[in-house]
Amino acid sequence: MKRKTLFITSALLVASSMSFQSCIGSFSLTNKVLTWNHNVNNKFVNELVFFAFWVLPVYEVTALADLLVINSIEFWSGNNPLEAHNQFIQTEHGNYQILADENGYKVLTPDGNIMNFDFDKESQTWSFCLNDNPKTDFLKFKDSRNVEILGTDGNFVDVELNESGVQNYKNLITAPLMAQY
Repeated sequence: MKRKTLFITSALLVASSMSFQSCIGSFSLTNKVLTWNHNVNNKFVNELVFFAFWVLPVYEVTALADLLVINSIEFWSGNNPLEAHNQFIQTEHGNYQILADENGYKVLTPDGNIMNFDFDKESQTWSFCLNDNPKTDFLKFKDSRNVEILGTDGNFVDVELNESGVQNYKNLITAPLMAQY
């Protein structure tokens, strides 16, 4: 009898657990940035962009926006607010707007900040701008095998798009962080 009750209870728990959905959210903004990074050019450029976005704190900002705003909207409304190309998001904390255009992305925050991520096709350069501050270039394609990428000291570093070039850049940007400890 105990065996049959245990089997039925286990079967009911497994069946009911399949119907429960997670309230964690899809982290759609962070995943869009990561997906974009995977499609940039090749694996070496992807790795360099990943580290540049880590230094700039792009991933940290997108994860925070997902955590505090976008995932909450998705959970309560049942709709992913970033499914549209351009999105206007109303929250109790204010209104957010994410715009995509032919040059890149613009994020308008409730406190009036504007973050721009733009790609200049002519110069093959990605830049970041917060509000009316001057643009900061952070990645320049020199050719199909080399890029210049922003270092932690604000100067550009030549990086060859291969394993050793990317590893050298990783070492360069993590050395000042490790020296703090």
